[in-house]
Amino acid sequence: MNTDDLNQKFKNSTSQEVLEYFLNKYGAKAALSSSFGVEDQVLTHMMLSIDKDANIFTLDTGRLHPQTYSVMDATNLKYSVKVNVFFPNTKSVEKLYQDQGINGFYESIENRKTCCFVRKIEPLQRALSELDVWITGLRASQSVTREDLNLIEYDEINKVIKINPLLEWSEEKVWDFVKKHKVPYNSLHDEGFPSIGCAPCTRAVEAGADVRSGRWWWENPEHKECGLHIK
Repeated sequence: MNTDDLNQKFKNSTSQEVLEYFLNKYGAKAALSSSFGVEDQVLTHMMLSIDKDANIFTLDTGRLHPQTYSVMDATNLKYSVKVNVFFPNTKSVEKLYQDQGINGFYESIENRKTCCFVRKIEPLQRALSELDVWITGLRASQSVTREDLNLIEYDEINKVIKINPLLEWSEEKVWDFVKKHKVPYNSLHDEGFPSIGCAPCTRAVEAGADVRSGRWWWENPEHKECGLHIK
């Protein structure tokens, strides 16, 4: 079954129904990559409600906010799980420092993308190498770079089916779910951080601003992806 067939099959399905299908069909070969943002927390709750052993992993870049570690801990405790953690290659991080210094990613898009590759993309590739299905918390309204996404896609680079169960969800719907189910969330969301990544590359934004405007704020909007979600 190709992705066109799958998108047609789940055209009128709920996020829960989509997750149930893929978790039942692929088991541990289907996994959520979580940054512990609010969308990922919604999916974590859904997935662990379907299967208490659902596969969830995160990328610890070494530059995360303390609040992100706090919600990681709260999530592990609430759901009695240990989210799998993938770290960057030590030698690659050492070389990155030698080449760029500690904050060289501010100096150019090339530097920033190199940093993202070392800290996020390569660890993600390792994580996905053992999977058939990659579950994400992407929403179409998050960014101009995400408006053309489909519910179900095929990631040619990583050779996995990629599903975006919350693609059509509004921010309001996400927060209603979190409140209803008492889902742990990153306290930075209450401080004006709609999108949360590495600490040096994320800042608060004014109410009503573009959801991703606090990420890599020194770059143009069309560049604001780290490379994890390139079609």
